[in-house]
Parts: sequence; C-alpha cells; structure tokens
Amino acid sequence: MSLFLVIVPVGSEVMPSFDIVSEVDLQEVDNAVHQAMKEIGNRYDFRGSKSRIDREDAVITVVADDEYKLEQVLDVLKGKLVRRKVDPQVLEYGEMEAASGGLVRQLVTVRQGVDRDVARSIVKDVKATKIRVQASIQGEQIRVSGKKRDDLQSVISLVREKGYGLPLQFINFRD
Repeated sequence: MSLFLVIVPVGSEVMPSFDIVSEVDLQEVDNAVHQAMKEIGNRYDFRGSKSRIDREDAVITVVADDEYKLEQVLDVLKGKLVRRKVDPQVLEYGEMEAASGGLVRQLVTVRQGVDRDVARSIVKDVKATKIRVQASIQGEQIRVSGKKRDDLQSVISLVREKGYGLPLQFINFRD
C-alpha cells in the first residue's frame, strides 16, 4: 500500500477560472468557401461570370464582374458560413477596389482573437459590476478567475448579454 502526501502552500488555493476567446475554425471557413464556389459555378445568374472566392490564411479575396455581383457572391458566402456554424460577425470587410480586366475585388479578413480595445472594454465592464472576480488580458484572450463558481457564471451571462460585436467563446472552465 502506497501513501502519497501532497503539500499545498498556504494561500495558494486553486480558484475557479475560465478564458474568454474569439476563435474561428478556419477549416470550416475553407469548407464554406468551397461550397460557395460550387454554388456560384452552378447558378444561372453567374453563367459566364468571372466571379470567384479565394482564401489564403485568414484573408478571403472575393472577385466579381461588378459591384452587384460582388454583393451576391458575399451573400452566398455568408449563407454558407452560417450553415457551417461560423458567425458572419468575424468577417471584416475591406474597401472594394478595381481589379484587372474590368473586375472588382474586395478583401475580407477573418478576425481571430479578442482585440485589445474590446478586451479592455470587457475587463472594464466586469470590474464595474462589482462581482468579486479578477479579469486580466492575456494576449488575445481574457482570463477571469474568482472564488465562487456562481460569480463566474454571472460574468459569462454579462458578457453574452453585451455581445461586443464579435462571437465570444468561454473555454478552459476550471473548478
């Protein structure tokens, strides 16, 4: 029979915590781009069109014959993203610009992580509630820890309620 003794220093309690992140599965984005391209190739109103969608890392390039067709392509892409459970709020649209051959092009960036301004806003709002938790920014995520699990759940509902203009996930919940 073995007996183990774990020594925990006084005052080093493990507090419940979780992380607030904004992550996008780029494989799902890639699948949505491929499905959108397939639909554009099959649709009657895009016959003879040079419309296309390309994705490289977190940047999607949409090319179309004119502004109207570009909007149509973006609508098809958004529909495919929603179907694959990717929130369209992660898309950040660049300026529409002229491309060679009389085409128009628009760059769409897939935002990953919580940017600095939004993170500061979340931490400020959490501290303003007077809930007994600590919120700290750690890179592109926010770590929230507190003594009571109920306090952490209150913070989650507060952040969900506010929204902050991007899809947020709550991960690494530790008790």
